[in-house]
Amino acid sequence: MMNRIDRLERSVRRLRTYAGVITVAMVALVTSALVPPTAEVLRARGLVIVDEAGRERILIGAPIPAAENRVRTDMERVERIWGTRFPRAYVEEYYPKYRHSVHGMVVLDENGFDRVVIGDSVPDPNIGRRIGPASGMVINDAEGFERSGYGLLDVDGAYRVVLGLDGNDGREGVTLSLHDGGPRGLQISGDGTIFVGAAPESTYVADGEAFTGLMMERDGHVAHRLGLDD
Repeated sequence: MMNRIDRLERSVRRLRTYAGVITVAMVALVTSALVPPTAEVLRARGLVIVDEAGRERILIGAPIPAAENRVRTDMERVERIWGTRFPRAYVEEYYPKYRHSVHGMVVLDENGFDRVVIGDSVPDPNIGRRIGPASGMVINDAEGFERSGYGLLDVDGAYRVVLGLDGNDGREGVTLSLHDGGPRGLQISGDGTIFVGAAPESTYVADGEAFTGLMMERDGHVAHRLGLDD
């Protein structure tokens, strides 16, 4: 009887030891799973974030991955949504040449329109091609039309830093810009144009002469001018 009790006690002690070892191992395993190693770097070509309905909403990559929900790369939706606003050549000739990709990030709304783009080089506006590749940020309205942007453009090797605010007609309403070797200043466009800044000999100003100061134009003619030499 005593021998049987001794064997049972030894068995219980062994089981406690095994249980302790297993518990420690499980804790170590769970801890290592919850705390990512700090010495490693996550590498990927692309990442797609979807919402609760499974729609692609954030595209990250170099370049960004394709997305079925994105209007810009769906020619059937482009023709149906934007094509009716422009001549037929828009869909058949111009739009296929636009740049739609970017090395960076695109935020889509639930309808698949580009709303925010950050990267290099950002896509062309859906109303026309940029004069050069641009690195920066673009903000679009609910129908995918560009309404604001800040970027560095490379125009035939000459850089331009531009902050633009666009109207719902697609035209730039307010522009703050600096062109290497060219004009730099603030331009406000409406019925006419107000320019405050400095410009060398350039068609940027109405009479083509170098100018530093404030100039108001209408229909291509100087209405008022206040410069350093006036």
